Amino acid sequence: MEAAQTYGRKKNATAVAYVKRGKGMIRINGHPLELLEPEILRFKVYEAILIVGEDKFAGLDIRVRVKGGGHTSQVYAIRQAIAKGIVAFYQKFVDEASKKEIKDILVAYDRSLLVADPRRCEPKKFGGPGARARFQKSYR
Repeated sequence: MEAAQTYGRKKNATAVAYVKRGKGMIRINGHPLELLEPEILRFKVYEAILIVGEDKFAGLDIRVRVKGGGHTSQVYAIRQAIAKGIVAFYQKFVDEASKKEIKDILVAYDRSLLVADPRRCEPKKFGGPGARARFQKSYR
């Protein structure tokens, strides 16, 4: 069974992509990609597919499980998981040259497609309403 499993992360959202040979089906949590909400962010996921070229995805089935985070974080985690998944699949089962070509295209377009963003939410401290802001000072 030719399959590759990769993950994508953004803030608290984690997406796991399972890529295998098939008919070009892409499903997210069991639903087709066309039904992904919010609609505006759907194109962010299509980006990963369109820049590489739909012909590369034609013979692959991709199943993505995603949980945690909000809508935007989940979409960014999904696109990263899909991009990393196709690179891993090509490295494992096709050839190194085509994998390098795909990887170069993706990195040239947007590095966050392959490299996770390390930024996290900073914890709140005492003496203020948030991580950095302090309570207003009063003399009376």
